Amino acid sequence: MSENLKNLELSKILDLEKIRVVGNSIEKAHGLPNECYTSSDYLRIERERIFKDKWTVIGVGSSVPNIGDAQPYNLLGIPLIILRDKEKKIRVFHNVCSHRGFKLLDEPCALKNVLRCPYHSWSYDFDGKLVATPHIGGLNVHETEKFDKSSSNLKEVKTKVWMDIIFININGNELEFDEYIKPLEERWSKFISKKDQKLLKHSKDHGYFSLDVKCNWKFAIENYCESYHLPWIHPELNKVSNISDHYHIQGLPNRFAGQGTNKYDQPIKGNQTFNNFPNWPTELSKKAEYIALFPNVMIGLHIDHFYAFWLEPKSISETKEHLMMYYVGDDSANGSKFTEMRKKNAEFWKEVMSEDIKAIEGMQEGRNSPAYNGGNFSPIMDNPTHEFHKWIANNLTE
Repeated sequence: MSENLKNLELSKILDLEKIRVVGNSIEKAHGLPNECYTSSDYLRIERERIFKDKWTVIGVGSSVPNIGDAQPYNLLGIPLIILRDKEKKIRVFHNVCSHRGFKLLDEPCALKNVLRCPYHSWSYDFDGKLVATPHIGGLNVHETEKFDKSSSNLKEVKTKVWMDIIFININGNELEFDEYIKPLEERWSKFISKKDQKLLKHSKDHGYFSLDVKCNWKFAIENYCESYHLPWIHPELNKVSNISDHYHIQGLPNRFAGQGTNKYDQPIKGNQTFNNFPNWPTELSKKAEYIALFPNVMIGLHIDHFYAFWLEPKSISETKEHLMMYYVGDDSANGSKFTEMRKKNAEFWKEVMSEDIKAIEGMQEGRNSPAYNGGNFSPIMDNPTHEFHKWIANNLTE
């Protein structure tokens, strides 16, 4: 689609000048206009230019741990299947039979050898290859020279798993994932190595929770990026990790933004702490970083645990938030002596994320005001959030 055609389509929904002003310097910029949070027509454009064009998160590998584990996922109406193949690799396919377009999978399941369509029983192996076509040539004739099965395999989606997080690029037109993630990996190389990433283990007992929120998905990212709200939204957290202990993170090139703290205190029970990343420098042990990797995953890196907090957009004003918790090694992640510590750590993060709900749902309600101009930023405190607004605006019009 040409740039002019893209802009013409967007201009039917909102005044393009409201998008252009987002890219101004923070002192002169406004945030994204109301339509970006209230218009279902706008969400359709966002699905095409953000969620299909970019590396988008749809889950984690730990949710399909065994060969044959499969689960459906709906990305704003696009039906997908997440599957672990016989080589233990995560693969993502379009959830549609090549025969009559029937949706193949409705519920998570453990497949034995094939993925079978319930309609006419066409079946696919774990590589997406069409392997069975019952009666295709007439009764009890399961093969025919008139039909080439190899042209009717499942359509696979470009997929990459990083720190257990599943990223997909539906249109296959984004830069290679290793290049996409390189700026963040280089930033975090002072804390962990690529080898250290492999030490992460998902907690099976206190390692997951979800929250349903009545707001647009972008509000969760905008809120997560900044520490400005800490004293009022997270008063207890602010007592131990004060707003003054935080610093901004702005990724260059503009693919992520967030905040860090210089005052992280590890969970402790008696003299027991979780295992630490082995190469994390002692002088940086109090640091932790909280980064939103655009578009839809928020990640927290600490010396002793990691979480992936990813967003599932359900509608223009509904979002499901998923948080998966990881530790360094299986002992910390699933060992019995750490059970109570894991429980309290998960409860802590659920409380923090739940406190944000009032803020992000309140912003959704506020966007119904015709007097709102998209927002005026603090030139000192809102830089990471402005980075996210600019990223969205650039991808709407590029």
